[in-house]
Amino acid sequence: MLEEILARTKQEMEKAAEHLSYELSKIRTGQASPSLVEDVPVELFGSRMTVKQVAGISCPERNQILVQPWDRSYLEPIEKALQQVSVGASPVVDKDTIRLTLPALTEEFREKLRRVVSTKAEEARESMRRARDEAWSELQEGTRKGELREDDKFRGKDELQKLIDGFHKRVEEMVERKNNELHG
Repeated sequence: MLEEILARTKQEMEKAAEHLSYELSKIRTGQASPSLVEDVPVELFGSRMTVKQVAGISCPERNQILVQPWDRSYLEPIEKALQQVSVGASPVVDKDTIRLTLPALTEEFREKLRRVVSTKAEEARESMRRARDEAWSELQEGTRKGELREDDKFRGKDELQKLIDGFHKRVEEMVERKNNELHG
């Protein structure tokens, strides 16, 4: 029972860390990245798709994103979708491609992005703490029902603390890396 609870809790914490990593990848730094636009929803023929499903995305220059639709008829819907998102650049249609040139980040905007990073990290930590607390409740309940020995309960508590400490360290490393990217 103890091993099962610990494995499930570790899996929940892993999901929270992966989600944070994904969220941080979408935050714009001084460098262009396909992740800034790949999940932007595009309305095509009455259905919603993402840019990455209907176009190739590349970064030919440090501050530029190039979107190449698979079909010329996708140009206008993709351009409209890209105008709706706030990556700090307006899309420019150039023959069969759409080009986004990202301006340099201002210090004020960098600070705003740092706050967003901090908020996302705290959401991940909360999710991890919730998983730990649920596991601890299960351990206590198992002990009350006689399914778990008292010393296993406390060993489980120590293991949960080690898990959360490790994942919190991982979150801090991700935040530090992203803030360093924002610093330029």
